[in-house]
Amino acid sequence: MKEYIGQINGRTRTCGLVGNPVEHTMSPVIHNSLAAMFGQNFVYVPFHVRDGLQEAIEGAYALNILGMNVTVPYKSEVMQYLVRTDAKAEQIGAVNTLVRTEGGYVGYNTDMPGLYRAMEEDGICLCGGQVLILGAGGVARAVALLAAEKGAEKICILNRTLGKAQDIITELSEVLAETKENGTPELLALPLSEYEKLGGEEWIGIQATSVGMFPQNEDVIIKDAGFYQKLKAGYDLIFNPYETKFMKLVKAAGKPAYNGLKMLLYQGIIAYELWNGVAVTEEQAKEVFEAMKKEMKVQ
Repeated sequence: MKEYIGQINGRTRTCGLVGNPVEHTMSPVIHNSLAAMFGQNFVYVPFHVRDGLQEAIEGAYALNILGMNVTVPYKSEVMQYLVRTDAKAEQIGAVNTLVRTEGGYVGYNTDMPGLYRAMEEDGICLCGGQVLILGAGGVARAVALLAAEKGAEKICILNRTLGKAQDIITELSEVLAETKENGTPELLALPLSEYEKLGGEEWIGIQATSVGMFPQNEDVIIKDAGFYQKLKAGYDLIFNPYETKFMKLVKAAGKPAYNGLKMLLYQGIIAYELWNGVAVTEEQAKEVFEAMKKEMKVQ
């Protein structure tokens, strides 16, 4: 793959990332690698926005910035500053990609399509499956919606605070009643302390909290090895460290485990396609993924 040369001139189009913090971001590797592949006069940079999100979005539009990614803590707050939000992003309640249109930015959520593409590539099928989600924050809510949309047979939310897990289940029930997408899965909320009630060994476990993220690499939400015997596969949406404690415990139980790096890859690819009107091939995606691993110094 050609290295990005970074030649800037009067015709260079700019995209970037808005968040706090942004110093850890891998997104420039994704987008600048793609720009080099397509030979596009395009550059992607991070913007550290400590406060003043509205001014940042309005300023980006005034500066003719082609598009933006949005990361924590602004994925929900940013929605009020857009001219329109895509229906799926509205349903999820979070936006991570802004696309420039006449009069302002339109918001999309490419995180969940990115996760789905990553899972498909790894041979993990949600349709007809049993999905177990650890955590009850915004990411867990989005994953539950994705699982329901893709036809999961059963969805369980495990969380320290039962009420938060129940809130997601209640909201998901209401959404499904309105959309009637792919039938109605069995929905369940449990406190972490009662995971023993889960039967079988066919759960697709998705770790949707920040527990175990660098530098707390040895933290894990459930330590009991018996829990991991209930899984058929484990997904940790964290990508740093490359192998989390959750993943190690899944593998120790003899099950496949994956991190969030491919999700990050594909959400970025979908955003790049939206901004530039191109189609990224699987071969190009693999090249970018290798560049990301090189940046992280992993094999």
